Amino acid sequence: MGGDGVDRIEAAADLIASARRKGTRLDLLPETLRPRDEAEAYLVQKAVHTRLPGKRIGYKIGCTTPVMQKFLRIANPCAGPMFDTATFRTRATIPFATFLHVGIECEIAVRLGTDVSSGPFTMERMGRAVAACMAAIEIVDDRFVDYRRMDTPTLIADDFFNWGCVLGPEMPADPAAMANAVGTTTINGAEVGRGRGADVLGHPLNALAWLAENLAARGEHLRAGDIVSTGSLVETKWLAKGDHALVAVSGLGSVTLDLT
Repeated sequence: MGGDGVDRIEAAADLIASARRKGTRLDLLPETLRPRDEAEAYLVQKAVHTRLPGKRIGYKIGCTTPVMQKFLRIANPCAGPMFDTATFRTRATIPFATFLHVGIECEIAVRLGTDVSSGPFTMERMGRAVAACMAAIEIVDDRFVDYRRMDTPTLIADDFFNWGCVLGPEMPADPAAMANAVGTTTINGAEVGRGRGADVLGHPLNALAWLAENLAARGEHLRAGDIVSTGSLVETKWLAKGDHALVAVSGLGSVTLDLT
């Protein structure tokens, strides 16, 4: 990429990171700075993270289920990193004012036991690499003036709504159980959505294989210890101040989020 391209990426990253630091909503980037495609979007995303605190602990994958692809009107998966600064175990209590427009997603997360540095990236290969599974809440923040007007590359550049996660207890990896697991989202005691592991590209391990291939195309790879949230089984649910949210996945337990 030439010098002009690098300058564009750095300038776009400056705008996105500045909005994140200030807690202001992001509008469409100037056309001259907007990522031209998803490959460039991941370069901007990487540059954004050089400007923000936190150590990467893994990745989130979005748009892996029909319900989420319909909700966001995006036909293919997208990915973003997860950081230690916004990772909680089992339960989290967070001030509502932390967010611009907070929501949750019901997920199955995995922890990698080995590096996955080369292909072929198959479901079977991913199954051998996974050391543990867990229920998870992905905490999302709609940081945009109007996300339905945003282009997909810019959504990717800004981490595809990701803010953080709540991870449940680790359970032994069982590929068959992952596909058959039922996830539910409950808010203030009322169930508001449910889905199955098989809704995630046919199997959550297929989402993991997609991520491994996506990273390889960017000269990166999954590493032992990485946590990966494989995609929401339930459409994003937006929360209000004082809400108590619970995500449960059969065989994997539950996790909670309280907004004060």
